[in-house]
Amino acid sequence: MAKHRTPIVKLSRRLGITLGKEKYVRRRPYPPGVHGPKQARSRKRLSSFGEQLIEKQKAKAIYGVLERQFSGYFQKASRKEGDTSENLVRLLELRLDNVVYRLGWARTRRQSRQMVNHGFIQVNAGRVDIPSYSVSVGDIITIKPSKVEKGIVKVIPEAMNLGTLPGWISRDDKATSGKITSLPEGEELKQGFDPTLIVEFYSR
Repeated sequence: MAKHRTPIVKLSRRLGITLGKEKYVRRRPYPPGVHGPKQARSRKRLSSFGEQLIEKQKAKAIYGVLERQFSGYFQKASRKEGDTSENLVRLLELRLDNVVYRLGWARTRRQSRQMVNHGFIQVNAGRVDIPSYSVSVGDIITIKPSKVEKGIVKVIPEAMNLGTLPGWISRDDKATSGKITSLPEGEELKQGFDPTLIVEFYSR
């Protein structure tokens, strides 16, 4: 399985977003490399293509998706009825690894992807170990009972305090389960990138 090899801090600084620990990005709020500060000053001079490319790279980095799969999401989004940019973000949000992260069961999407890969997660009582698995309205996501005492699961109470549960997901803390109650809409689709520029990039 293909993986991102670029260190998270470097990627965060290059794209101007926080993917890992924010303190490292705050310490050097400019791209990595000897010309980093100079690049930070010149970011406003990006061409239209450059702006579109940066937004695509941000989305890929945030959700941990590589180019081939990301292009596939765009093609799927463009075939759906409605706004392509909204469809694209919705497809990314409905990835199982993202849902586990949104439920507050992991500190980061990388950690949630690891939980899925290692068989910690069940969808409708069946084990699913594919991070890109797309959940649907009505699906119930749980942590496999035999995994509840594992080390990575013990950080869940701490992780749940780091973010706000989105309105399209409900969570039962006692049962360590969550349910997809609706599709993400409106403000819930606003993430750290501009999806309209991504649509423009692929529509060139």
